[in-house]
Amino acid sequence: MNCTPLYKRDGAALSMLQKLRFFPLAVSGGAGSTLIEDSGRELLDLSASWGVASLGHSHPAIRAAVDGALANQAGASILSGTNQPAVELAETLLKLTPGAGDRRVWLGHSGSDANETVARVVPAATGRSRIMAFSGAYHGGTQGSMSVSGHSAQEGVAKSSGLTLVPYPDPFRPFEGDPSGEALLAHIENLLATSCPGDEVACFFMEPIQADGGLIVPPQNFLSRLAKLCAHYGILTVCDEVKVGLGRTGKLHCFEHEDFVPDIVVFGKGLGGGLPISAIVGPAWILDHAPAFSMQTLHGNPVSASAALAVLNTIQADNLAAKAQANGRILMDDIAHLTSQQPEVGDIRGRGLAIGVELIKNGTNEPNAELAQKTVYRAWQLGAVFYYVGMNSNVLELTPPLILSEDEARAGARIVAQAISEAAAGKVNDDEVTEFAGW
Repeated sequence: MNCTPLYKRDGAALSMLQKLRFFPLAVSGGAGSTLIEDSGRELLDLSASWGVASLGHSHPAIRAAVDGALANQAGASILSGTNQPAVELAETLLKLTPGAGDRRVWLGHSGSDANETVARVVPAATGRSRIMAFSGAYHGGTQGSMSVSGHSAQEGVAKSSGLTLVPYPDPFRPFEGDPSGEALLAHIENLLATSCPGDEVACFFMEPIQADGGLIVPPQNFLSRLAKLCAHYGILTVCDEVKVGLGRTGKLHCFEHEDFVPDIVVFGKGLGGGLPISAIVGPAWILDHAPAFSMQTLHGNPVSASAALAVLNTIQADNLAAKAQANGRILMDDIAHLTSQQPEVGDIRGRGLAIGVELIKNGTNEPNAELAQKTVYRAWQLGAVFYYVGMNSNVLELTPPLILSEDEARAGARIVAQAISEAAAGKVNDDEVTEFAGW
């Protein structure tokens, strides 16, 4: 392991509580889809900090927006007074997000506090005590968002007393052997008619692509049929678009691939392009339930709101959803071609620039977590940054900036394929990755 001075300083000063490390990455700068380590080495960023840096690094539109907001700063909050960037952001999100009836926007710091707010307010406003969600779901890292999540990384965390988890529809590892999802829908319908009465369920949390659970794309029409089932019981559908929304999958909203409109949509990560901000768009009768119900002093900060406006404007002006669709297809197809003779690659899936590569043990369907760990380390050595996810820690996750070029997509595919091949061939020693537990 080659730790730079900055990485060693990090180890001596920063808490382990907030670290999820896969290799000794120490960054001093960046531009576009390139990260610059403190050694001066350039890396192709195929993660965008888990999707946060949606416009890449040092994007001029975000820089201009932040500079303008700081030049004449309109306070720091909407808690006890409003500001124009926050209001404009809310108005823009209402315009861009499909939905019916009178709606409102709640602004927060991250997907975690947004999902926690939904998990608190929907039961309070509806008078229903139960919540449904999927196993494998990672809705955040606060106590409230973890309480409605189902990811293995959060084992031991207290769950909501009214939570019912069901399997996510995974065509590669299907429920009861049915990749269509029909058996799973029947299972959910049976639960709603029996042990988890539908008229007691306030909402169903769902990801249109299950991100940290393994970049799983559901079968076509599964979520639209589930939404109809929820509507039958008066259950509100909550779509967590935190990682996969806002242009990443080839459409502005990932749920648009699924032919349904959620009752509540949650945004985060890429919305701020690198600055902390999240948002909920939903019915006014839910989000106006009670004043001061979910508040923090920096909610609606005009600097973060200005950055988010710049992100939304740039996605539309530069047609970045279509660009993500095109270059994501190149990235995925090239990886598939280059790894076609690699028996450890079990499945390649995704939409746009949200791509998962599932690694398995040769000759089996068994998850290969060790290979994933060594692959991302080897990729870092070769000059690219990405990580792995999944309930079994065996799925390579690629969520590069939306501005990724065709040349960068092809270069990224070559590094991904080479890293898998060389890690499988034993070019990463056990002692090199010992300190990097990852998920």
